[in-house]
Amino acid sequence: MSTTGTLTERLTHERLKNDGNIHNCPVRDVLDAVNGRWSTLLLVALAERPYRFGELRRLVPDISQRMLTQTLQELQREGYVHREVFPTRPPAVEYSMTDLGRSIFEPISQLIEWADKNHAAVRDARRSFDDEHAA
Repeated sequence: MSTTGTLTERLTHERLKNDGNIHNCPVRDVLDAVNGRWSTLLLVALAERPYRFGELRRLVPDISQRMLTQTLQELQREGYVHREVFPTRPPAVEYSMTDLGRSIFEPISQLIEWADKNHAAVRDARRSFDDEHAA
């Protein structure tokens, strides 16, 4: 994607270049992987330090083992997380953040801080909207 022009202009250019198909948008392609329900929580944890699978499971107790495995694999595939298997019995597996993962975590952490500071205002806006549009 070109670095000139506004973001809107660049996204429009990409959409036109891809025959109007928004699914081929590079921004959407990258953001989809970190936009999952569990991805952000796991990136927050791994930004602190490497964790073993069981430790991550305890940190996020409401995630199923299957979903944890799937989300970690997706984050690995995107290049954000590194998986290391240690030759022990049973094998120990540790997950850590890659350089690419740390680079995407910077803007994500800013969004997390914003969400923390503005949660009450967002909740109030939702309640106000719901009250106005109640049937």
